[in-house]
Amino acid sequence: MNEFLNNWKLIIILCLTLGLAPFFPEPHVWGKLKWVAGGAVGMGAMDWFDLLFHGFPFLLLIRKITLSFFKK
Repeated sequence: MNEFLNNWKLIIILCLTLGLAPFFPEPHVWGKLKWVAGGAVGMGAMDWFDLLFHGFPFLLLIRKITLSFFKK
């Protein structure tokens, strides 16, 4: 499991595929973030789960960058 959380290539692939899918008309996670920034009016539990699901690869990326930065 630790290899999964620290694999740069896998994290980048997850961000570019799962994190941004579907790509048109805009990345799904971007639409959800705009919805939250607008007050999250009308967001249900499924929408929050969807945001977490599509945002998880980016959370892994932020975690990896932070650990790499503070490791040096």
